[in-house]
Amino acid sequence: MRSTSVCIVGFGLIGGSFAAALKSAGHVGEIVGVVKRTETGQRALETGLADRVTTSIAEGIAGVDVVLLAVPMLAMRELLEAILPVVAEHTVITDAGSVKRCFIEDARAVFGSLERIVPGHPIAGREASGIEAADATLFHDRKVLLTPVPETRAGAVKTVSDLWAQTGATVECLAPEHHDRVLAATSHLPHVLAYALVDVLARQQESEEIFRYAAGGFRDFTRIASSDAVMWRDVCLTNREAVVDALDDFFRGLDALRQAIVEGDGDTLESTFRRAKASRDSYAG
Repeated sequence: MRSTSVCIVGFGLIGGSFAAALKSAGHVGEIVGVVKRTETGQRALETGLADRVTTSIAEGIAGVDVVLLAVPMLAMRELLEAILPVVAEHTVITDAGSVKRCFIEDARAVFGSLERIVPGHPIAGREASGIEAADATLFHDRKVLLTPVPETRAGAVKTVSDLWAQTGATVECLAPEHHDRVLAATSHLPHVLAYALVDVLARQQESEEIFRYAAGGFRDFTRIASSDAVMWRDVCLTNREAVVDALDDFFRGLDALRQAIVEGDGDTLESTFRRAKASRDSYAG
């Protein structure tokens, strides 16, 4: 697998880090970057993240073994349509999007079959974006979730799994619907909450003072509100049902806490906080 040629479409945090991780692991197959801006391509070449860069989809994917789509969710359909006429028959296509059912629906609509399409999602990231944020260690000891469908070829899944393993990630397979429900609760909901909290506070008259005296907990909780706005807009729109369900569950819990505060119910507050602490401590180790 170390001679596998890879084309990465979208050289931001995830695409750039994927390239950096492969290079760091000694991957000898050609790595091609398809970029929108020539500045991004120049940076990819200067840092050694790509062997070749282009702004042309056709030039980038010509003859490669694997194509990784690392773009916002609402850009996937148009990108798949651009790939279809020019992709080689042997090429495996995968993605790094946060929502899998939407990607699968788009891929099936464009390609008809998902025999050589392996939907994927690295559970890794940070609030920084762009090629400047690329990090060869981003996927170390992190999970990458693949959601192949029944007709996806086993060989295609192995090809993608082996590439992600080179980055230091642990690869697991999930059903697409299960993936979207779980990630709505554990990733998409926290981002929505962080954005909402910062936006509410920023619109208050005392916002400057609020942020000036914010403690470390506020910084920790709201860190992900610095994430790429376009990417998270697309996640919410393409996984809307699961995100709304997660929000509804959260609001029910928040309403219960609000009522306990209104009623001065310290026992409910403490038991909730203790239960949450125990769960968080168990998860975080």
